[in-house]
Amino acid sequence: MLFFVKIRVVIDKIESSRLWDEWEVETDAALTALDAGKLVSAYKVAGQRRVIAIIDADSHDELDAILMAGLPMAHHLEIEEVAPVRDYRRFAADVKRRWK
Repeated sequence: MLFFVKIRVVIDKIESSRLWDEWEVETDAALTALDAGKLVSAYKVAGQRRVIAIIDADSHDELDAILMAGLPMAHHLEIEEVAPVRDYRRFAADVKRRWK
């Protein structure tokens, strides 16, 4: 199952030098997840402390575990939006078949 996730990094209670150390660990985890295909795509929003991602999770439970405790910076993240999404090519095929 694919999920669109919009994440805001909350830095109210962290000093900037520690933020970059923790964010470096987070980037390493994200690159590993990208290589493994669990993280389908990820984008840093320019000029903001936000990340937009497409995550491939086996279930809602797995997604919850990833977002709540599986990310190195989980304790600094606010999940702003989560939406199930599907591959557009598969949608287009359904349209062409008229959902039959």
